[in-house]
Amino acid sequence: MRVSGAGQGVTTIDTVAVILSNPGAIDLGSVALDAPGPDDIVVEIAHTGISTGTEKLFWSGRMPPFPGMGYPLIPGYEAVGDVVQAAAGSQLRTGDRVFVPGASCYGPVRGLFGGAARRLVTHPDRALKVDAGLGPDATLIALAATARHAIAGVDRSLPDLVVGHGVLGRLLARLTIAAGGPAPTVWEINPQRRDGASGYAVLDPEDDSRRDYRCIYDATGDARLLDKLVGRIAKGGEIVLAGFYAEPLTFAFPPAFMKEARLRIAAEWTRDDLIATRALIDSGALSLDGLITHASPAAEAMTAYPKAFTDPACLKMTLDWSAIA
Repeated sequence: MRVSGAGQGVTTIDTVAVILSNPGAIDLGSVALDAPGPDDIVVEIAHTGISTGTEKLFWSGRMPPFPGMGYPLIPGYEAVGDVVQAAAGSQLRTGDRVFVPGASCYGPVRGLFGGAARRLVTHPDRALKVDAGLGPDATLIALAATARHAIAGVDRSLPDLVVGHGVLGRLLARLTIAAGGPAPTVWEINPQRRDGASGYAVLDPEDDSRRDYRCIYDATGDARLLDKLVGRIAKGGEIVLAGFYAEPLTFAFPPAFMKEARLRIAAEWTRDDLIATRALIDSGALSLDGLITHASPAAEAMTAYPKAFTDPACLKMTLDWSAIA
């Protein structure tokens, strides 16, 4: 970090961040943080996660039109670190470990989602105090809250089939069991990702003959699967789209008509989901063990991001920022 005068008595704080200047072009660079206001906190980031959903789409140039989209941008909505400057009147204190779902505090450099930096400025309401003992696993709270948001609610059905055994699919299965539901079946086409199940079965879809699933949650983001999933539900069954889909979604109407199929889109988590997810983790009802398979120093971000996006053995890659000044 560098602190310098910026004219007219304004202090500028520079920080190191991951910068995606164009699709496929990732580097570390120095950017100026917006000056923290009296109601802001400054967080020194310890670990960030790399998203293989939305961030991969930004990296590949396949992200559909998105609010605030453009390059250069700083990715990252899975950040955990320590409060180094607290806001007056905030319940957060210096030294608190917090999860931060990104920030927009880099002047002309877009924060999409802005968490992959050594330091960031944000409002306390954007941060969630977490147990420091979670270590880098705390970066998974956003994905866990995404899964919780898809499942929770009086009008929601728990999945009896989850499609995809990546991190989101595993969290959906774990939360289903934590909610007292029957263990779901999970589909996974990649043999490298079929291990790691706890209390539920993981199958190749070709080995599953069942065609009466009441509720299927798709965690793959693959728009091509919809017809196949319609063929696997019972009459009146529901398909929940829990991933992020870059391609238009289409399906053959007659089979869906015969099944009286229902389609639901699970949107982004809310702060209530974050709080409820933290409580599940703190109580031991939800485990985050075994979901982070790879870690890299932040200085090696240029190779970590492509590996996270292309290596099927990599469930979740985290960056360690501790060696960055």
